[in-house]
Amino acid sequence: MEVDLNQINNMIYIIRDQKVIIDSDLAQLYGVETKRLNEQVRRNEDRFPIDFMFQLTSEEHLSLKSQFATSKVGRGGKQKQPLVFTENGVAMLSSVLSSKQAIAVNISIMRIFTKLRSFHMLEKDLVNRIDRLESDSTEVFKVVFERLDSIENREDSMSEDRAKIGIKKEK
Repeated sequence: MEVDLNQINNMIYIIRDQKVIIDSDLAQLYGVETKRLNEQVRRNEDRFPIDFMFQLTSEEHLSLKSQFATSKVGRGGKQKQPLVFTENGVAMLSSVLSSKQAIAVNISIMRIFTKLRSFHMLEKDLVNRIDRLESDSTEVFKVVFERLDSIENREDSMSEDRAKIGIKKEK
């Protein structure tokens, strides 16, 4: 099964400073109902510590609602706050959901998380390099401005009647 990596990338959110995927998005990718995915997780709770999976607070859920379409409240709507899975939680899901589709999806999700991690490391490296350049250039500009000031001060101290190079004095 071919999985669209951009689709998965758009399903990753930052919550509590962690990259996570919501249970309903994972269920959609795995081709199962959210209810069934969560049942399997609850049956295997020991495999999902808090750093693998956690339930959103009402505030976090409301914040996410503005970012994606949700089911209507009432009949058929979500009764509980959704579960979200970190990278490790998604990896653990492969041991709970063992269909071929689940395995293919897990592999794709893990690749996305790896790419995101490498982009983050690259970004940190670029920020550090820019900071160093700014620091170095500040020193260079400081020296340049000091030299320009000293040249300007020398010119001011030159006598008015002294001929400047390249300028002919009229008699």
